[in-house]
Amino acid sequence: MSWVILFIAGLLEVAWAVGLKYTDGFTKLWPTVGTTVALLGLALKTLPVGTAYAIWVGIGAVGTAIMGMLLFGESADVLKLVSLGLICAGIVGLKLAHG
Repeated sequence: MSWVILFIAGLLEVAWAVGLKYTDGFTKLWPTVGTTVALLGLALKTLPVGTAYAIWVGIGAVGTAIMGMLLFGESADVLKLVSLGLICAGIVGLKLAHG
């Protein structure tokens, strides 16, 4: 269950990072409220902090980069996509290493 919570926490980090763009300097209430939600602490009850944090950040980084491409027209060149793929490989590797 901790792995599911960690994955959801990573997705919420994506929402948090993208939500920052919509807070308009923290002047809009609901986007600001939405950027404060995180579940990482729940996952840390049973997972090692280093592994959980690395996976959380990895999910957030990849998701935020993809959302930036989709929502804000950021570049999607080959090197960026390969690099994001390497981050995904690292996330899978950490999960496999932990068991």
